[in-house]
Amino acid sequence: MASLHGLRRPEGRFHYAWVILGILAVVQIFGQSISMSAGIMIPELREPLADGGKFGWPVGLIGAALAGYYLVGSLTSPYSGRLGDILGARKLLVAGGVLFGASMILIGFITQIWQFFIVYSVMLALTSSITIVPLMAAVNPWFKRRLGLGIGLMWAAGGLGAALLAPVYSVLLEQFGWTTTFVSIGAAGGGITLLLVPFFRNQPSEKGLLAYGASPHDKPARVFSPEAAKIRLQVFQKQMRHTRAFWNLPVIHGLGCAGHGIVLIYVIDYAVKEGVLFTTAAIILTLIQIFSIAGRFAVPIITERIGGKPIMATALAIQALSVGLLLLPSGVLGYTANIPLPFMGSFDVPLAFFLFGIVFGLGFGGEMSAYPVVNRQYYGTGPVGSVYGMQISGAMMGHCISTVAAGVIIQFLSFGHAFLLSMAFSGLGVIIIMTLETTKRELIPNWEDQLPVEARTAPPPAMVPPAAAATGVAFGSAGGDGN
Repeated sequence: MASLHGLRRPEGRFHYAWVILGILAVVQIFGQSISMSAGIMIPELREPLADGGKFGWPVGLIGAALAGYYLVGSLTSPYSGRLGDILGARKLLVAGGVLFGASMILIGFITQIWQFFIVYSVMLALTSSITIVPLMAAVNPWFKRRLGLGIGLMWAAGGLGAALLAPVYSVLLEQFGWTTTFVSIGAAGGGITLLLVPFFRNQPSEKGLLAYGASPHDKPARVFSPEAAKIRLQVFQKQMRHTRAFWNLPVIHGLGCAGHGIVLIYVIDYAVKEGVLFTTAAIILTLIQIFSIAGRFAVPIITERIGGKPIMATALAIQALSVGLLLLPSGVLGYTANIPLPFMGSFDVPLAFFLFGIVFGLGFGGEMSAYPVVNRQYYGTGPVGSVYGMQISGAMMGHCISTVAAGVIIQFLSFGHAFLLSMAFSGLGVIIIMTLETTKRELIPNWEDQLPVEARTAPPPAMVPPAAAATGVAFGSAGGDGN
């Protein structure tokens, strides 16, 4: 057993970082299902009352509500990241579990469009902001090495969850109706999240550990008081604003999400319009999510090894080009093939949609998953929750703009024109990626030099009281949640 300032490296191969990763992966399964399964709702929400529909709302209003979700998410994501940097992710894990459960249950009882705006556009947007921004960034302190693997596993779990929940949503809606579906998912997701809170810790030092992959010679991570954390965040943000990556990455994420957001929201409705059965159309979204798992898992690992620029550009280019399969003539789109899916049986899925699901899923999964690793490459171990919050803010704004634009285009022109817009958004993102700085070096490696000594990661020994030196805990009261 090796130790350093009272902190230890665990014997054997298991590290508590993998428990933290598992908790965050479960949270991502539910958190990402909010937006990834939005397309399942649209046919239900717009089915005319005369045909037995429950709501009968026009697609324009539905699109506005979905756009409101992304707008609120865009506005709140930077603040969620900031709260995570200052308060610690554990407190936000509690908030995310409560919000997810309450919001999904309330969705089950809506009857008016204004209620859908409040619950989906505001409450679930806040849920998504919390579960994706600070809780995705919360994995960083736990991994000195293999961060790419950790991020890849977390994103893959989110993709697997969305892939599994999409058909679950559709089957529950078909068999049990709207209310039972959302009450069940809300109770399960919120309850499971809250049950995991007692096992979560913000920092390895709260478990008496060093980060995974740390050597006995590495300095232990300090836990800062909220006051010190605010000072660190102010200095860090001031310096990172002078980098191109700070400004360009939110734009790139926005363009990438605008590109795939159009598809994820409208592809099921498009398939139904082309004569595909609703339950079969839901399989298309499942295919996208299944094959996105490969991209979600592989891209962070590759990014950690070769750098972010080439892999991000490649994934976004694949996303753009694959949408062209949806522009094939109706006769080609209608050609079906019997597709066996693991644990789900066989389905007669239109072949073009099947191929599209494979290729688009790979690009879509890779497009979104590199950012946490790229942030480590650009900004080291600085307080990157707020940085990631800005990038998610750009992503949500991209979704917002594209959802409104695509809804208007579909209303007055066609689905084909909306899919062309998707390709244009993704293609522009590829171009801007090429303007980024190299990810081979940190952009602001000496940012802590402008901090007061008591707020630095490693202050001079004279600044550390004897009791704190014995435990490796920072000077001042501990921030976050050490319980």
